[in-house]
Amino acid sequence: MRAIVEARMFIDNCRNQHNRHAFMHTQSFNWSLIRSFLAALEQGSLLAAARELGVHQPTVGRHIAELEAQLGLTLFERTGRGLMPTAEAWRLAEPARAMAAGANQLARLASGAQQQIGGTVRLSASQPVACALLPAVLARMRQAHPDIQVELVVSNEVSDLLQREADLAVRMVRPEQGTLLGRRVGMVALGAYAHPDYLQRRGLPLVVEDLLAHEVIGNDRLEDITRGFAAMGHRVGSDHFGLRTDDLMAHEGLVLAGAGIGFLADYLARRSPTLVRVLPALKIPPLPMWLVVHREIRSSARIRTVWNFLVRELPEALGEGARSAAAQ
Repeated sequence: MRAIVEARMFIDNCRNQHNRHAFMHTQSFNWSLIRSFLAALEQGSLLAAARELGVHQPTVGRHIAELEAQLGLTLFERTGRGLMPTAEAWRLAEPARAMAAGANQLARLASGAQQQIGGTVRLSASQPVACALLPAVLARMRQAHPDIQVELVVSNEVSDLLQREADLAVRMVRPEQGTLLGRRVGMVALGAYAHPDYLQRRGLPLVVEDLLAHEVIGNDRLEDITRGFAAMGHRVGSDHFGLRTDDLMAHEGLVLAGAGIGFLADYLARRSPTLVRVLPALKIPPLPMWLVVHREIRSSARIRTVWNFLVRELPEALGEGARSAAAQ
């Protein structure tokens, strides 16, 4: 507010020096010229002012000439000894310094806002990740960073980052948009699981071919499972599966209810110790997990703090830390 008042004072000084017609030219006033004006006023020469500002001498001279033209004032007399400020220059010096101080304060406040840790971060994740993987991770983060609040958005869309509806996102696909930055934080291991009630009723499959005679929970519109069977040499259509869903939480629910054999992420299956992994030798390609952020907000200290925490914690939550330790 003070900077605005001082700016008004500066303009009022200009008005007092000239008629209204001359002052109208200041409506497109270039406030950045004030730095060169003050440097020249304090240093006494264009060369010294240029050194102070870290620019070329002609640049300072051009700024002074442009400022004088805009204000319709002569601010300096050019002499052999350097620049001699005029009475008009001295009258404008104080409000000009106040404007410079206001600009510096604005820059400091903006920089400080970028570096503040406290505040809210919106994190977007798919339903299984948000419901099964992130709760424990975010509980630990709240203990480590109590000044940061998290809004957890359940969404499968990358567009929420592009439209600034979220600050960070956990996704199963690598971002292809140039405005997004992504880091792979782990691989999601998958397996075939069944409830003991189902196995007691239908028996335990011993080889892949046995799955063709079992109740396997399939996809609705997606083709991941039919493509998986095709890769194993078995071409089946969606009508082969008596229960079909594309919702991963519903898929898990059907497995837990003993409805059939389903394909689950290991981190989901670990929530229910009663589930039995069938055909453990079956190789299902793991899915990459990506942490994604918009390029323009990566410099925020708050978002960077959450980013670093998730990069460190998500691999452990996926079980990769335990696997790495076992492999050593």
